[in-house]
Amino acid sequence: MLMSFDNTDPGPDPGEPGGGVPPGETPPAESSTSSGTGPRQDTSRGWAKGPLAIILLIGVVFAAFFLVYAITLMR
Repeated sequence: MLMSFDNTDPGPDPGEPGGGVPPGETPPAESSTSSGTGPRQDTSRGWAKGPLAIILLIGVVFAAFFLVYAITLMR
């Protein structure tokens, strides 16, 4: 399948050669309206106990399954 691409922007690039933009051609960056940066509330660090316990339990069950599987293959 032969694909052809049309040039959707046939005009020359604005600004400097090579597509660069001279200073003053772009608007200034927006300023923030908030008083501070970062989270508003003190967040807890690390993992909660519930999700960490579930992940560890899944890991132990996974390891136990393959341990029992290896023991049954040796018989």
